[in-house]
Amino acid sequence: MLAKATEASTAGRKEDAVTLWKEAAAAYPADKAPWSSIAQTRYDAGQYGEAIVSAQEVLVRDPNDRLANSIIAISGLRLSTRALADLSRQNNLSGSIKTESQDLAKLLRESLGEQVLVPAPVPATPPAKAVAKGRARSKAKQAVAAGASGADPFGALK
Repeated sequence: MLAKATEASTAGRKEDAVTLWKEAAAAYPADKAPWSSIAQTRYDAGQYGEAIVSAQEVLVRDPNDRLANSIIAISGLRLSTRALADLSRQNNLSGSIKTESQDLAKLLRESLGEQVLVPAPVPATPPAKAVAKGRARSKAKQAVAAGASGADPFGALK
């Protein structure tokens, strides 16, 4: 069953593969492999809620499965990010929802050891002439600022 499901998945028939994996899961309830494949397929398709449910089935069978834990963590973050963006667009991100979201974001940053969860977008590359002028101005400003403040001139290199 697993081989047929994998063959269907490889051929691009993802829903047929999921059906076969579910049949395999019913026939061999202690095996985590079908659930793992379903979770990965749902995750790859952006169906994060279903990916989480399938990954939880993997964890019932193997609580230490790293792939399942990863799928749950990342899918959960993607769902949360999407929901918060929707609330923000609707101007409904306020009060306790906003406070709790900020607290969770702080916890996540601390867990990951990052100060910023989502890095700022990289600006478009300006024309070469503007880049050269900007670098010269920037270096001059840094030198002036470093000299005036007594700061370490090599601080930016660290």
